[in-house]
Amino acid sequence: MLGDLAGDLRAMTPRLPPTSTGSALLLAAMLAVAAAAPLRALEEQKGEAQAIEACDRRLCSILLDRNPSGEDLKCALSKTWARSTLKEGDQPSLTWGFGDARCSITLQITRASIISAITSRKTHKFWVPPHTANCVVEEGGQLKSLKATLEPKIEFKNGQAEKIWINLRHVEGAASIKDWASLAAGLADKTGIFHRQMIKSVNRYIYRDCPKKHPQAQAATPAPKAK
Repeated sequence: MLGDLAGDLRAMTPRLPPTSTGSALLLAAMLAVAAAAPLRALEEQKGEAQAIEACDRRLCSILLDRNPSGEDLKCALSKTWARSTLKEGDQPSLTWGFGDARCSITLQITRASIISAITSRKTHKFWVPPHTANCVVEEGGQLKSLKATLEPKIEFKNGQAEKIWINLRHVEGAASIKDWASLAAGLADKTGIFHRQMIKSVNRYIYRDCPKKHPQAQAATPAPKAK
């Protein structure tokens, strides 16, 4: 779900190519990833990458400007993953047994809440409002839909992310994919299977990737060194 939060709280799925905080919720959605349709390969939709890039710029500008006043972060995002890419995130306790997948989500997070999270000198719990991701996943020669509502939480201390929870609130859709999504989210929140990767990704995005990619938005205030 700060760059996604920060950085797309990015890397909600282990070892997947990084995107952005807005993207973070999309990646989170895949951990929380009825209706069947004829089999067809899921190809990246037109404008996907451009929308993610635009959202990344808006988020980065907010992070570096550090001004709680101004436009909030609002992005309509979609992300398509090939099966081979999703398989790169396999763990001994969790493997991807489906085909290609795509999730779409409308991200809405207030600017003030983002700034509070990264500027507070105390422990600060950053709650992302409930967001619903609509996904389609290939399984057994068919495209099956899944809807997942998540309410991610990130705990910051001195501007650094230290803990992350996906908080899958509701999921509906094909039984097999629904069960996998519930298992993945449960493992993430209860056993911390992806915790280290997510924390590293969030902090790296805020303090390294964002300033490097968008130097024109670099804030005057020195940022702490990322973990």
